[in-house]
Amino acid sequence: MTQPNNPLHGITLEKLLTELVDHYGWQRLGELIAINCFRKDPSIKSSLKFLRKTPWAREKVEQLYVATFTASSPWQ
Repeated sequence: MTQPNNPLHGITLEKLLTELVDHYGWQRLGELIAINCFRKDPSIKSSLKFLRKTPWAREKVEQLYVATFTASSPWQ
């Protein structure tokens, strides 16, 4: 089943988080999304563990990814 209107289709949480960290850095990410796993001793592994257990935080990270990396183009 395809999901042509889902910008996150096929993107793992690890890839999504890695791209956000590469783009913003941990400090800026912690400012944009106020969760401790981005502010205190951040790592991909600990952040993934937290995000997988916390739906509201994962949703915020996914929303930031979509806002940052997807263009709203009517031709896509």
